[in-house]
Amino acid sequence: MNQDLTVGKPQKVLWAFCLPLFGSILFQQLYTIADSLVAGKFIGEDALAAVGNGYEITLVFLAFAIGCNVGCSVVVARLFGAARYGDLKTAVYTTLLSCAALCGALMLLGFVFCKSLLLAIRTPESLLADSSLYLYIYIGSLPFVFFYNVATGIFSALGDSKTPFYFLAASSLANIGMDVLFVKTFQMGVAGVAWATFLCQGVSCILGVVCVFYKLSRIPAAEKPSVFSKSILRDIAAIAVPSILQQSFISVGNVVIQGVINPFGPSVMAGYAAAVKYNNLVITSFTTISNGVSNFTAQNMGAGKPERVAKGFWAGLTLVFSITLVFTALYCSIPQYLLRLFTNESTTEAAVSEGTRILRIFSPFYCVIALKLAADGILRGTGRMRYFMIATFTDLTLRVALAVVLSSTALGSLGIWLAWPLGWIVAAVLSVLFYQKVNRTITRPARAALKS
Repeated sequence: MNQDLTVGKPQKVLWAFCLPLFGSILFQQLYTIADSLVAGKFIGEDALAAVGNGYEITLVFLAFAIGCNVGCSVVVARLFGAARYGDLKTAVYTTLLSCAALCGALMLLGFVFCKSLLLAIRTPESLLADSSLYLYIYIGSLPFVFFYNVATGIFSALGDSKTPFYFLAASSLANIGMDVLFVKTFQMGVAGVAWATFLCQGVSCILGVVCVFYKLSRIPAAEKPSVFSKSILRDIAAIAVPSILQQSFISVGNVVIQGVINPFGPSVMAGYAAAVKYNNLVITSFTTISNGVSNFTAQNMGAGKPERVAKGFWAGLTLVFSITLVFTALYCSIPQYLLRLFTNESTTEAAVSEGTRILRIFSPFYCVIALKLAADGILRGTGRMRYFMIATFTDLTLRVALAVVLSSTALGSLGIWLAWPLGWIVAAVLSVLFYQKVNRTITRPARAALKS
């Protein structure tokens, strides 16, 4: 069901919209968590390290899909808020065609340079074969990844956050079952983990795209929509390209950090591979709610109601802070028990100890990154992508630089983990300052009208 985010109490409307999005991202993260969990539990520490090593490179490809999601979502939400339904349909068709071309190019590059990327991040020889296999299968699934992300972006833009939740809940639970079936019963090793994800993502993608076209058929349009529009593509690209650059920069930075981690050996790699899944669960949860704030902002800007934007920011911030308390409490109190879900009797105590240290360093600072991402939601929704990119690039540049420098000191691997909160703090300050500037700009006309 489509939902108009321009009417009703902002906190109630935004929470009702974002909570299913939060549920969706929990299930989406189950894909990668299940892969690592099954690899570590039923195959061993080297398999866990191999999947985690390949996973960092998959994030580079995922960055493009997420960027397309954000660009399409913001533009479609704006058109939906302005009741320009013909242009809305054209925006969807334009996005799908553009994504098909982009996805094809990325698949070609991925298949050609997959092994070179793994060697570039100093993947140990013992893990190279399994990491390559996992990556090759993932690259084959890129069409599913792209079109599913675009479909969820369209659902969100139309105010429908429940449909993606239903799809992801079903496919994620199925993925866990297939992971166990392929790895434990069929003894397919790392390939079984990758193929299970491939199949479940494929089903979710097909169902999602079918539902998108069904929704579009139910939206009346005064004029016949075009299949492709250069002007709308430019609007989408104005949001999508900075988002892709931002996500890609983060992913490439993570790959560089993975290269810094790998020389410390399989135990540190395995500990990081497990801990980063839990960390990414938090960050992607916040990012998803941030995208919800962007959709709320875009719909209200399209409807000419900028005064609701600040209320949306505070509603989103309250929501992410509530979630922060839960994750911080879990990761600070029982990280070793959470990490042992990824291990079997062959996993070294050093891997669990390293993962525990990572989570205990990261989790007290989740409130900081939550603040940044809530502000980022407003910046994206209002189209202020330059500010958004400055804050994000500052964060990642600091994290990568500090990880490289501090890891070469007596701190060792501890120096890598300390780089995260330092980057988050600086970036959060920038994002909040930019949000305050943007909020004053968009509400100034309304305040002037009241005075006159």
